[in-house]
Amino acid sequence: MCCGSYAPGMATFVFRLKAPRPNFALDMSDAERAIMGQHAAHWRPRVESGEMVVFGPVLDGGGSWGLGVIEADDEAEVMAFAAADPVVTTGTAQIEVGKMLAGYVRPRDG
Repeated sequence: MCCGSYAPGMATFVFRLKAPRPNFALDMSDAERAIMGQHAAHWRPRVESGEMVVFGPVLDGGGSWGLGVIEADDEAEVMAFAAADPVVTTGTAQIEVGKMLAGYVRPRDG
């Protein structure tokens, strides 16, 4: 990874959670809200470890969607982890994953 990455060769992946409808973040059913809670719990260890740079819902003119940016060494493991997300396994939403080819990631302390 270029400039500022905290480990040489570490890749950066961008996740986009595609909700089932534009207003999903604002009008989830109780069952959907429970699955989204499981979704957040699934990714929480990545946030707490510092691998996840940013994670959460985005509201824009087209509705809502989820964003996650993660730095990781093992692409296959990251892809498998995303595929095991409860929103995916329950069919509640889809996750698209892209790998950044180059770029800048903020420096990490220590």
